[in-house]
Amino acid sequence: MTSPAPLVVSAHHVGDDPDWWRRAVVYQVYPRSFADSDGDGIGDIPGLTSRLDHLDELGVDVVWLSPVYRSPQDDNGYDISDYQDIDPLFGSLEDLDALIEGLHARGMRLVMDLVVNHTSDEHPWFTASRSSTDNPRRDWYIWRPARQVDGLAPGQPGTEPTNWGSAFSGSAWAWDEGTQEFYLHLFSPKQPDLNWENPQMRCAIHEMMTWWLDRGVDGFRMDVINLISKTYPLTDAPQGEGDLYGNAFAAVANGPRIHEFLHEMNQQVLAPRPGHVITVGEMPGATSAEAALYTDPARGELDMVFQFEHVSLTDGPGGKFDPQPLELVTLKQNLAHWQAALAPDTTPNGVVSAEKGWNSAYWDNHDQPRAVSRFGDDDPAWRVRSAKTLATILHTHRGTPYIYQGEELGMANTVFRSIDDYRDLESVNHFHERVRAGDDPAAVLTGLAPISRDNARTPVHWDGSEKAGFTTGEPWIALAPDHGTVHAAAQVGVPGSVFEHYRSLITLRHNDDALALGTFRLLAADHPTAWVILRQWLSPEPDETGENRVEQLLLIAQCAREDLPLTGQGGLMAALAAEGLEPEEWAEAEQVLRAGDPDVQPGSGHAGLPAVLAGWDSVLLRRRA
Repeated sequence: MTSPAPLVVSAHHVGDDPDWWRRAVVYQVYPRSFADSDGDGIGDIPGLTSRLDHLDELGVDVVWLSPVYRSPQDDNGYDISDYQDIDPLFGSLEDLDALIEGLHARGMRLVMDLVVNHTSDEHPWFTASRSSTDNPRRDWYIWRPARQVDGLAPGQPGTEPTNWGSAFSGSAWAWDEGTQEFYLHLFSPKQPDLNWENPQMRCAIHEMMTWWLDRGVDGFRMDVINLISKTYPLTDAPQGEGDLYGNAFAAVANGPRIHEFLHEMNQQVLAPRPGHVITVGEMPGATSAEAALYTDPARGELDMVFQFEHVSLTDGPGGKFDPQPLELVTLKQNLAHWQAALAPDTTPNGVVSAEKGWNSAYWDNHDQPRAVSRFGDDDPAWRVRSAKTLATILHTHRGTPYIYQGEELGMANTVFRSIDDYRDLESVNHFHERVRAGDDPAAVLTGLAPISRDNARTPVHWDGSEKAGFTTGEPWIALAPDHGTVHAAAQVGVPGSVFEHYRSLITLRHNDDALALGTFRLLAADHPTAWVILRQWLSPEPDETGENRVEQLLLIAQCAREDLPLTGQGGLMAALAAEGLEPEEWAEAEQVLRAGDPDVQPGSGHAGLPAVLAGWDSVLLRRRA
C-alpha cells in the first residue's frame, strides 16, 4: 500500500482543527453519473479526478463518494463483493489513490460509503457461508430453517421463516437450495444481511475500515447503519390489510445492541486515529431522540446521522410512490423540531457551552428526487431563484450541509415516458409488483415519476453539448431534457447563477460564526409561504467592555410565486415583532445574500430591509452588537 497523500491546508477550505467538520460542507458524488473518462457511458474515478477543480472552485470541503467497490452492480454498487478493491467499471485502487492525492492537495477530504448491513451474494464471505451449514462463516449471515406448513415443501412461498417484506419488493427471505435454509435480505436477494452478533465478523469489518483509513480516506458515510442490530428472536411482523408482506421495521431498526456496536466501532477504529475521522450514519426511521444518542459526543458513536422524516412527509397511504402534497408549515416545523432536539447547551446569556449532538442538512441525494422539483419550483421562470432560495434555507440550518451533485446547478427531475426509461431496481421492482397485484400500470407510473431515485441519477450537465460533457459514448441512463441550458459551463463565474450562489453560501459558512455554530430559532412557524430563521452567536469570551460580542443572521425567504410584503401595515415584520424581533433593529442591517439580486454579496455594502420580497426571493440579513 502506498503512503497516503497528506492534507494540504488551504485558506479556501476548512482547516485541520479538531472541530473542522462542524464548519465543513460535504458534496456527494454518485460516480456512475458524475463524469466518464473512457467513453463507456458510465462515470468513473478518473472522471471525478478530472473535475476536482469544479469542486475546489465551489469551495466544498469533503467529497462523499458513493460505492466504487468491486460489485456485480445489482443495486448500483451497494452490493459489494470485495470491500478492498475497486470495481473495474470505475477504475482501480491506483485511480483512487490519485483521487485522494488530488483532493488532499487542494485541501479537500474523501468520505467513502461504508455498506456493512449486507454484502453481495458473490462476496467470498457469503460464498463460504452458503457452502455448508458447518462452515466457520455460516454464522456471519442470518440463516433460518423453513417454516413448517402443511402441504408445502420447504423453500416454497409461504414457508419463509417470517412474513417480512424486502425494501425492494418481495419477501425478505431467499431460499438456498444447497443448504436447505433461508437467508435474510432486507434489500435485494443479492444483498444478504450480515450477522452483527458474530464478533469475528465485526472484527473483519473493523480491519477493513482501518485499511481504508491507512490508505488516506478521511471518513465514512455508513449505509443503513441503524439496521445492523436485529431484535431476536425473529418473528412475524404486523401486516396491514391488503399488504403483501409484514412490516419488519421495528424488528430490524435501532435494535438492542446498536449503540454497543457503534461504540465498539468508534473505539476500535475511529478514536485511535491521529486526526478526526468524520462519520455520518444513514438511519431510516430514526427519531430525533434516537439521533441525540447516536450523535452525543460523550457517547463516542457517530458525528451525525441522515434522518428521513422530512423526505418522507409526502408519503401517502400507499407509501413513497403514493406522493401527497406537502404544506410548507409541515416541512419547516419538522426541520425545526430536529434543530431543537440536537441543539447545544447554552449559558443563561446564550453562549454555546457544549455540543450535545449534530444535524446533517440535506434536500436530496442519490435516493431522493431533485430538490428544486420536490421542494422548489422547477418551472423555467422560477427554477433559478427557487434553487437559490432553497440553498439559503438549507445552509441557514444548524448542522453540516450536504450538496448532491448537480444541486449546485439547479438540476431538476427528468422525464419518464415508460417503465423502460427506468434503471433503478427499487422503481422497476415496485412497478412490476403493483401491476402483478392488479394496479393500473399508468397509475403506478404516475406515482413513480416524481419520486423515483432515477431522477437524481441522470448524468451531471457539464456543458451544452449533445452528451452534456459527461461522456463521449452512450450514457447509461438518459440525460435530463434540459441539459442544453442547465449546465456548469453556463454558470461557473457567472453572477446570479445557482453555482455562484452556492459558492457564496459555502464561503460564508467557513467564515461566519453565527451561520456555522450559532443557535437556531424558527420564526413565523405558521406562515404558509414565509420561511424565517434567526441564527445567533455570542462570543465565548467578553471583549474589552466586558460584554460578549453578538452576531445575528436573519433569513427571510418567500417560498411561493406571489410577492411577500415585509414592511408597512400587514407586512411580515409586524408579525415578527410579536415574537420579540424588533423591526427597527433590522431596518439598516447588512444584506449579506439575496437570491433575486446577484449584486448583494457579503461585503458588498448593501443594507436595509427590503419592503417586499418577490416570488421565491430570499434575503439573509446580518447585524452585530
